Amino acid sequence: MLVSGDDALAHRLAAELRDVYRQQVTLLVPPSRSPASPPADANVPSGGRALALLGRVSAGIARTGGSRAAANGGGGRPDEPAVMETDDPDDVALREAGVETAQALALVHEDDETNIRAALTARRLNPRLRLVIRLYNRKLGQHLEELLDQAAALAVPGIAADDIDSSTTVLSDADTAAPALAATAVTGTSKIVQADGLLLRAAERPPPGRGETADPGLCTLALLSSTSSDPAGVEGTDGSGSDGPLLLPDDRAVAAASGRGRIVLEAVTGPDARPGSRLSGPALPFRELFSRRVRWSFAGVGAAVTALAVASWLTTGDHPLHAAYITLLDLFSINDPAVGAETDRQVLQLLTGLVGLLLLPLLVAAVLEALSSFRSATALRRPPRGLNGHVVLLGLGKIGTRVLGRLRELGTPVVCVENDPEARGVALARRLRVPVIIGDVTQEGVLEAARTHRARALLALTSSDTTNLEAALYARSIAPDLRVALRLYDDDFATAVYRTLRAAHPGALTRSRSVTSLSAPAFAGAMMGRRVLGAVSVERRVLLFAALEVADLPRLEGRTIAEAVRPGRWRVLALDMTAPGDRRPDLSAAPPDDGTEHTTGLLFDLHPGHLLRPGDRVVVAATRRGLAELLGHRTG
Repeated sequence: MLVSGDDALAHRLAAELRDVYRQQVTLLVPPSRSPASPPADANVPSGGRALALLGRVSAGIARTGGSRAAANGGGGRPDEPAVMETDDPDDVALREAGVETAQALALVHEDDETNIRAALTARRLNPRLRLVIRLYNRKLGQHLEELLDQAAALAVPGIAADDIDSSTTVLSDADTAAPALAATAVTGTSKIVQADGLLLRAAERPPPGRGETADPGLCTLALLSSTSSDPAGVEGTDGSGSDGPLLLPDDRAVAAASGRGRIVLEAVTGPDARPGSRLSGPALPFRELFSRRVRWSFAGVGAAVTALAVASWLTTGDHPLHAAYITLLDLFSINDPAVGAETDRQVLQLLTGLVGLLLLPLLVAAVLEALSSFRSATALRRPPRGLNGHVVLLGLGKIGTRVLGRLRELGTPVVCVENDPEARGVALARRLRVPVIIGDVTQEGVLEAARTHRARALLALTSSDTTNLEAALYARSIAPDLRVALRLYDDDFATAVYRTLRAAHPGALTRSRSVTSLSAPAFAGAMMGRRVLGAVSVERRVLLFAALEVADLPRLEGRTIAEAVRPGRWRVLALDMTAPGDRRPDLSAAPPDDGTEHTTGLLFDLHPGHLLRPGDRVVVAATRRGLAELLGHRTG
């Protein structure tokens, strides 16, 4: 595996490939230009600073439980990655790194032009190379994928049809981090896997009490070790010779383990917006078209006109409809003066004329308010008065824009705060009719205007770590029990902030997220092939989620769902019901942003007797060794 990059994502990705997927990695990084760097003739190996940073990232992964899977059946630890320093990943650098014999190459430079130029060069040097490219522009990414795949198909005939893994995948750190950030706001966790537009999370459940029935969710992924919640125990062991957590148990093991916590698979869904706080819709609500004062004024005029019509009917003895008609003529001053008529008729005509005079300025005010409301409907909206249970989103940059779209797909009400009125996400918020507060989140009154005291969660996603931290602390002073998630650049800083906020507010849920740590698993999964959807750590072990074609897999083809399960190795979770010609090649990718609503074709409630046929595609959860056995690879 080759990884070429110039920021923390490259180091995080290399550590993910080495520690989670047990791959041999070569890291291409630009040479260090720090004044503190040692001289060229010093006794320091090339890439020493990169190796030091990679070691820190690996230690961070180890703290979350991903890198120590080898301690429980994960195989031996691979060699340390080779680090190669180069100014530009050109022909010479890529050849020296071994691109001609590599399995995959990830280009994660911040400069799109560098990534595109290196991708074109790598595809020419190795047509079978699996390419993963970091780009933010979706349209450009689609065209680039088609171009590089077509070049590979021409260089090696049949590669596109016969080898789906020899392909090009264009990802964005914003797109890959957005689902996890959205899930953090909705459910409080980022242990999620995206499959055909669905967000699947691995939720930890405590042991059920006596007489209680445990919620199995979609399925039980693992039984935790008996000491996983015991401060005196050692994580991953229970002191009785147990092998730690039991991955992918069968129903009998789940029923017998009544005293152990469990990891269950759930679909992440967001609450629908309340009728009184609807944040999007094609029409402008009537209560927002006219203010309350204008509505009450119209009600008063209507009551006065009704009273005058009834008085005319009673005093003149006319038909009620004729009396109402005469009253309206008097109201609009188009009736003949009641000269020589009875006194009652003259008094009623004068009162009706007076009401007509009051109606004229009211009509002018209503027209002006309606014009103002329609004008503001095409501009930015303000949060409704009765809004509650929403998510406050700070920052509408490239990360915030993607998170906003994901939250609205989940049906979660959102209020955005942005300092720059020309930010890229403001146009999306206007199109989705999401309320936006233009202002500095660190200024007093801005978070109050976003109804933070009534919000369910706050996502601080600006590009400044200090701004995010300051906004989170200020939000804590407004609502101490508010769920808060911060976007922080550095992993170590994110860990320190999380621990401090958790200690200061033990009763509130706090999450500090690094975009690199959230997006690296998606890049690593793409490098392993489109079949790998993601990975979830369970204590010191790892579960992989993959989409597999049943054809040519003897352990699945021709077997029922019950027969295709092997406890501790793999389990069939879902069946893709989409017709083979309409299936998406990559289930882990975000749904297309073409304005149409995407409906998933995955069916999770499978009958145990359903027979798996060669044309089926299934989603499985497996250990690394189990996935290798399913694919017919050599294990160990």
